[in-house]
Order: sequence, then structure tokens, then C-alpha cells
Amino acid sequence: MGDLILYISLFLIWLMLFYHAFLMLGGYIHSINYKKYQQKVVKDDQDLPTVSILIPAHNEEVVIEDTLLSMIRLHYPKEKLEVIVINDNSSDQTGAIIDRFASTCTFVKAVHTKPPFAGKGKSGALNQGLKQATGEIIAVYDADNTPEPDAIRLLAKALIHDKKAGAVVGKFRVVNANKNLLTRLINIETLTFQWLAQAGRWFWFKMTTIPGTNFAIRRSILDQLGGWDEKALSEDTELSFRVYNLGYYIRFFPAAITWEQEPENLKVWWRQRTRWARGNQYVIFKYLFSWKQLTNKKVFLDLFYFFFTYFLFFGGVWLSHLVFVTNLFVDLELTIGSVSYVLLVVGFLLFVTEVALAISMEKKQFTVKNFFIILLMYFTYSQMWMFLVGYAALLEIKRTLYKQEVKWYKTERYKKDTNNKERSA
Repeated sequence: MGDLILYISLFLIWLMLFYHAFLMLGGYIHSINYKKYQQKVVKDDQDLPTVSILIPAHNEEVVIEDTLLSMIRLHYPKEKLEVIVINDNSSDQTGAIIDRFASTCTFVKAVHTKPPFAGKGKSGALNQGLKQATGEIIAVYDADNTPEPDAIRLLAKALIHDKKAGAVVGKFRVVNANKNLLTRLINIETLTFQWLAQAGRWFWFKMTTIPGTNFAIRRSILDQLGGWDEKALSEDTELSFRVYNLGYYIRFFPAAITWEQEPENLKVWWRQRTRWARGNQYVIFKYLFSWKQLTNKKVFLDLFYFFFTYFLFFGGVWLSHLVFVTNLFVDLELTIGSVSYVLLVVGFLLFVTEVALAISMEKKQFTVKNFFIILLMYFTYSQMWMFLVGYAALLEIKRTLYKQEVKWYKTERYKKDTNNKERSA
């Protein structure tokens, strides 16, 4: 019995490793090819569309000023741009800061939510902002984001250049990557996610998940879909599935870059990532139980990917750990023996290779320090994710059984570190 469980767990783990290796190959090719597409987009002489940027903000006084300053610096005709900042029931100076910018910049608009529509999370705030938006294209940025000046121009031009794209997703970088070991781990994680899962899936399957920030979507699509799902903690993943289902694809276009903060301590990281995991689990079951409504069968590919990641893959890791720990105290009479150790070692080397290749696609990221952090990552950061996903699943089961209301956790922000040199890199 012990052998069977171990074989099953190793099969699930290796299936994911091979799939990720396949995605990484596609991501690497895309990292080379997208620059040719960028040249076509830049040369496209079509008139620029009107763009409405939505920025949901709840108690963001620490970061919102830098974000709005970055909006002012955008290389986009201001007569075709509106920046709508949704002050979502803030109790600090967020509203006052937004009003100050709105009073001096004609393209900045302040929206202050009021009960019963206030403080219910990002999706609700975005829907309130959408009601005030007039642009042909809707872009979204989190309140801690500082996009590079060309970001919106590139997203908008890519969207009008590609009629089959329902949305275009840019790349995000970690502005506080050098703060401590945790932020360095997160930086490596985000680069791997974007070049492996985002770029790889786009190259092979023309599928990319909308992130929470730095993306542009056609206003007509949002109107057709009725905006964002206010029950979803991962409103970005949920929206992606509905865009796919309309027959559009979502393009990954890493030329458009924004910089964002990441958690600087484990408590904030745990709460943020738990929200993400719960949100993705909500999306998985929402569409598994309503699969008959999925008219675009290609959606099942991504649905299976999320299901495999959050349940089968992590389940396989849990099983292998369970067998290992149990065998320390009870002789399970395992016959797989040294084969399992070889597979685990080779799996570890494949993990290191995939992550190292991902960060090598960014300038000055494949360093000796980051290489040793990758080695550490496997035994620490990746293992924390395993426990986090299990914890998130228990919370989702509890919420479903007791019909609890979904509560939104806002990620803590930090004052700008003037000594941080990551962005200049």
C-alpha cells in the first residue's frame, strides 16, 4: 500500500514537472519573439483609443501618491485618458490625496464609494469605477503600482492591433525585491510565474491569466460580462475564464511593465497568498459545477491546469511527505527504495533548472546570490505554499458549509525605500 501511494504521488509530481518544463520552453521562445511583435505594435499607425484606468484604493495613503504621479507621467494623450481612483471606504487620508490630484489634473477622477456598496473588496470597487468610465478600453492598476511611462500606450496599441485579443496582459516587477530574503524569494517566484505559466501558456495555447494589475480589456467585453464577480477573491482569474468563454484569447505582452510592492514579512505574505489560493479554488469549483455553460471547450484546458495545480499536484506532494514521515516511525516495507530518492533528486534539479532559466530572461537577475536562493527556495518557500494551499482549502470548505460571507483582506503597504536599487536594474 505504501508503495502504491508513493508511486501515485511521484507520478503527479513528475507530471507537473514535465508540464512546467514544456511551458518553460514556450516561455523562453516567447521571450525572444515578443520583441518582433512589439515592433509591429509600435509602428501601427491606428488612432489611439480612449482609455479609462481604474485604481481601487482602500486605506492606501502610504502609496497612492506615487501611483498617481506615475499616471501623470504616462506617455498617452491626456485628452484620451482618464484615471478613475475608487476610494473604497478608506479611513485614512487616501480620499484627501485623491481629491487633491483630481482638483489639479483634469484627467484624474475621484470616486468615493458609499454604503451599501463600500468596503466589499476589489471587485465591488472596480464595478463602481466601471460605471463612471467612458473609455473604449479599461485598464486596471493596483494602488501600489507605478507603471513605466509607455505601459498604457503599449497595452492599448497591442489591443487594437489584435482583434482576437479580448485583453492584453503586461509584466509586473517587484520594486522592493532587495528588501529582505522573503522579497527576494517573491521576486524569483513572480518572474518564474510570468515567464513559465504566463508566457509558456500563451506561446503553446494562446492562453494567459489576467493578473490583478497592469492589463487592458475591451470595454465592450466587460459590458457583455456584467463586470467583475463580486463573490470572487481572485477576480482576475475568474474574469479570465469568462473572457475565454466568449471566444477571445488573452495576450501576454511583457513589453508593458509596472512595478509593485510585495509583502515584506511572513504574516502579510500568508494572508495575501491565502486569499489568492482561496480565490482560485472558488473559481475552479464555480466552473467545474457549471461546465455545461462553457461553450468554448478550450477553457477546459486552463480549468484542468488550475485543478491539477491546486489539488492533484499539491495532493501528490502531501502524499509523498506523508509516506516519508510515516515510514520514519512505522516500517511500511517500501520496495521502491533508492528509485524514489533518485526521482526526488532529479525532480529537485529540474525545479532548479526551470526557475534559473526563468530569471535568466531578466537582466541582472541570474546572479550567484539568486542561484543559491533558488536552492533554498525548494526546501522553504515552496514547502510553505504546500501548507498554505491546504489551509486555504479548509477555509473554503468551511465557508461553503456554513455559507459564510467572503471577507476581503487588503495587503499591507510600506513606505517607499529610497535606498532600494531594484528598479534601476
